[in-house]
Amino acid sequence: MNPTESTDLSPAILVALRNDPDAMRIITERLNVKDMGPADHIRTKHEVKAFVEAAGDAAAAEELLKRARERRQLNQNLTMKVTQQHGQRMGM
Repeated sequence: MNPTESTDLSPAILVALRNDPDAMRIITERLNVKDMGPADHIRTKHEVKAFVEAAGDAAAAEELLKRARERRQLNQNLTMKVTQQHGQRMGM
C-alpha cells in the first residue's frame, strides 16, 4: 500500500471497522499512523479512539481520513526537506 494514499480505505469501511473488537489497532494500522510524525501519530490515535467510542458516521470517517492523509503528507514533505538539506551540507 502506498504510504501517502489509503486506496482501500473509505468512510464506509471505517464505519464498518469501528464495530470490530480490535477497531483501534486495525484502523490505526490501515491509516498508516507510523508514517506520521510522533505528535501526529498520537493525535490521530486519539481521533480514532473518539471515532470508535462515539460510533462516528460516514462524515466523521471522511474527516478522519482527510486529516490522516494530510498528516502523512506533511511528514513526508518534512522528511524530504530535511534529507535534501542534509545532502546539500554533505556535498559542500
